[in-house]
Amino acid sequence: MARARVTLLSAISSLAVLAAMPAAAQEAKAPAAAGDTTPGDEDGGDIANEIIVTAQNVRGQVDTAIPPVQELSEEDIAAYGAGSITDLIAALAPQTSSGRGRGSGPPALLINGVRVSSFREMANFPPESIKKVEILPEEVALKYGFSADQRLINIILKDNFASRVAEAEYSQPWAGGTSTEQLEGTMLRISGPSRMNIHAEWSGTSLLTEAERGVVQSTPDPLAGDPDPADYRSLVSKNSDLQLTGNWTTKLADNGSALSVNGQYERDHTTALSGLNSVTLVDPDDDTVTQYRTFGSDDPLQRVTHTDTVSFGSTLNAPLGSWQVNATVDASHANSVSRIDRYADTQALQDAVDAGTLQLDDPLPAVADPGYDTAKTVTDSATSKVTAMGSPFSLPAGEVSMTLHSGYSWNRVQTEDTRSTTGKTTLTRGDLTAGVNVGIPLAERGGSLGFIGDLNLNLNAGIDQLSDFGTLTNWTAGLSWRPLDTLSFKATYFASDAAPTLAQLNSPQTLTLNVPVYDLTTGQTVLVSVLGGGNPDLEKQKQRDYTLGAQYQLPFLDGSNISVDYFHNHSSNVSAAFPDLTADIEAAFPDRVTRVDGVLTQIDERPVTFASENSARLRFGLNLTGPFGKKSATAGGGFGLFGAVRSAMSGQGANGGAPARPAAPVSTPGAGAQGPVGSASPVAPAAPGGTGGGFAPPGGAFDPQRFQEMRQKLCADGAETPDISTLPEPMQERMKGADGKLDPAKFAEFKQRVCSGGAGAFNPQQFQEFRQKLCAPGDTPPDLSALPERFQDRLKGPDGKVDPARFKEFKDRICSMPTVAPSPNGSGEGGRGQGGDAGGPPPMGAGGPPPGAGPGGPPPRGGGRGGFRGPGADGRGRWFLNLTYTLELENQVLIAEGLPVLDQLDGDQLSGGAVVRNSAQLQGGLFYHGIGLRYSGTYSGASDLNGTTTDLHFHPLTTFDLQLFADLGQQAKLVEKVPFFKGTRVSVGVDNVFDSIRKVTDENGDVPLRYQAGLIDPNGRVIKVQFRKMF
Repeated sequence: MARARVTLLSAISSLAVLAAMPAAAQEAKAPAAAGDTTPGDEDGGDIANEIIVTAQNVRGQVDTAIPPVQELSEEDIAAYGAGSITDLIAALAPQTSSGRGRGSGPPALLINGVRVSSFREMANFPPESIKKVEILPEEVALKYGFSADQRLINIILKDNFASRVAEAEYSQPWAGGTSTEQLEGTMLRISGPSRMNIHAEWSGTSLLTEAERGVVQSTPDPLAGDPDPADYRSLVSKNSDLQLTGNWTTKLADNGSALSVNGQYERDHTTALSGLNSVTLVDPDDDTVTQYRTFGSDDPLQRVTHTDTVSFGSTLNAPLGSWQVNATVDASHANSVSRIDRYADTQALQDAVDAGTLQLDDPLPAVADPGYDTAKTVTDSATSKVTAMGSPFSLPAGEVSMTLHSGYSWNRVQTEDTRSTTGKTTLTRGDLTAGVNVGIPLAERGGSLGFIGDLNLNLNAGIDQLSDFGTLTNWTAGLSWRPLDTLSFKATYFASDAAPTLAQLNSPQTLTLNVPVYDLTTGQTVLVSVLGGGNPDLEKQKQRDYTLGAQYQLPFLDGSNISVDYFHNHSSNVSAAFPDLTADIEAAFPDRVTRVDGVLTQIDERPVTFASENSARLRFGLNLTGPFGKKSATAGGGFGLFGAVRSAMSGQGANGGAPARPAAPVSTPGAGAQGPVGSASPVAPAAPGGTGGGFAPPGGAFDPQRFQEMRQKLCADGAETPDISTLPEPMQERMKGADGKLDPAKFAEFKQRVCSGGAGAFNPQQFQEFRQKLCAPGDTPPDLSALPERFQDRLKGPDGKVDPARFKEFKDRICSMPTVAPSPNGSGEGGRGQGGDAGGPPPMGAGGPPPGAGPGGPPPRGGGRGGFRGPGADGRGRWFLNLTYTLELENQVLIAEGLPVLDQLDGDQLSGGAVVRNSAQLQGGLFYHGIGLRYSGTYSGASDLNGTTTDLHFHPLTTFDLQLFADLGQQAKLVEKVPFFKGTRVSVGVDNVFDSIRKVTDENGDVPLRYQAGLIDPNGRVIKVQFRKMF
């Protein structure tokens, strides 16, 4: 059965090419009389068209039984108004972030379904180079050797693309005080598997001080005439950053082998102000009389940091038999040097006051320059990984997939600080890892145990050997069930070990004397010695998690879905920072506290191990997208492959008008079974001189051989721009610009679409066999169980059986299509008439809508929106809306057995932060004829924090961002007047439109000084302006 299904779908793939290129001139379908109903149109879709659309597949797509969280077409991507892949992924953060709660790292990334060494390989590509984006859940990331706490993003690039982009951006807060400027230049060239990318970027941010935001100081007010410290404390540091990036990818062999190399240099310079030197002078005759003084405004305290980072990465991808092997290496070296100004020694000033030579309010004399301290950090890292993906054997329900991976990562941190007595320290960790992932199909709709639906088991196991800690293991088991094309479920169990961080385990011990600490036991503030550093006795953390999820594809909006996921995490032996010292904490860790006669003298604040943590959450997702507006007059004759070739063969003009010359009635008998015969349909004759550059031999039937020859020449590596005068006139017009010359961008798009159509997809012999079976005489429907279930349902009536009328239309459409029989020399010869029943549905190509132009049906499994002619490519606009809501159900910590459980959702604290129960993120936008609007919003609910002296209430916060952008290159009249605007986009945006800042109050309703609005969000509402030019 599986083989039969493969054969049928392969034949349907052939139909996709054939049906897209009818030889007959397209005619509008006559409207049905009132009350007439065409079989199969009851649900607004055409069965034959829908099946043909299903055959579409995108090279580089991830093959998985688990449906994507979201998919983006070219039109969807354009609606985001992003300037680079970095910007696009930032805009997709709500969909790409993991809901497991095990870290907040970036998503895992693929290019064309292949692992890459680092994000650098694609970060600066323009979004126009992308054909499709797939966002997949954590379970799919495991298949590619990534960790289970990352979602997976697959960026599918266009086969041929070239651009040079210059971009400038300026932003500043609505309240002023600081600004950011950014300049970028990017060159990208994609030619099949080969890529070249060079990127340069500079950004600069000016200083913003506390005085410019009215921040109230926690120190006493300075004496009149003394400088205000708020003028010399920075909220936003002065920063300058320069990046240079290069990427190069080349094909090594025709078997798909490719090599990628990338490198980056970054120079960052930051200056932060730390305030002024100060002194509290005491009257020698009355120690209750003091005066707080500030000085040194000509040389405020600064922290200046220079960081240089060099990074390198490489990827090798090659087949090994039937397996695909991928090897990556990524390395970086960062050297950071900070200069920190020391506080001045003010004892000489107090001595002068004691001697009577200086009054408390006298101008202060100069003090000795205290100099500065230097902190140096050198960070080196290297990571390598090899993965092998293949199918070792098959089961009745399908092929078993397997991924083997092994790698080694190495990190070293060297620090040296003149403020520390420990001298130079070095921390090093190596991690040798190996793992296996197996995907096992248990049942397949239309195949083995088909009544169950698609059921797949995923198993994953791995081992890590850490040089400084020991062995860690992990394993995962998951089930995915898809009873319908539109409905899927998943359940996954995760079991893993985790090690303390390098710093928690190995940082050198330090002892700091005379630290003021408030002792909750005695109610006194005392000076104690504090022991810090790493704790080599920390234990291995054990994590036991499970997730449950469901996703439903909405039937009324292509590419839209709703999802719900449940996450439950349990951890034991959790490494954590030492919490605030309370009576309970002291009872749990008695050896960490030293008292002499009840007086606190020393605290050991090195990391500790908590007994357990438990958390649970629900995450709801809603992803909607669709077209809006009316189709343009040229809809159905778009520039894509289907439109261009169809117009060329039918003799239509560029806009799909009347035939260029009168059509002669032709009806040629051909090889193969005959379908219904009726009046002959008009077919455009061949161009003078034989083929005339078209793909239809005499008789009007599609000639796959000629089309394939054209495609091979056009898509060959290194192929030059051809002489378009040899092409049919309609094709020439579609590739010309306003000046009547070949438009490189239009030609590149045409080439990309032709070359991505799947070489060798059309198999005349296989198609003929399928067609003969379907078109054999008789009205008894054949066994259609090999068809996808959704299409079987469309052929069935209310009684669940195949509806004769619907099947007849399906059969007539397929059997009325023109074709050619394969000949020994490979060229097509013969043909068949395009007649149709006098009162029945018109044959495909003679009357009804061509594939992609008609109403169609739901998108194919795995995404897609009707191939090259989907919504958004027909002159209509596009809209999208993504909403994610998270509900925290549980978040509890048990520090030690015998102690009360801390409920962080009820205000219990560990690290000084409150945990929010309700949160939501919103993304939406509209895009129409080059004009776009994108909006986003976040909501963070209220929460409480139980304090030792007062409780704090964190009020809910809602923020809203807005961006308006215009692609001036799509405004034909404007470009005609000002050619410079071709390829130009301008954008204006506002972040935090309503200047919302979270409010924090104590029990009395007052705002604590440390929660002032200027400290929480110094920028507030921000205005952005961007200019982008693509050459």
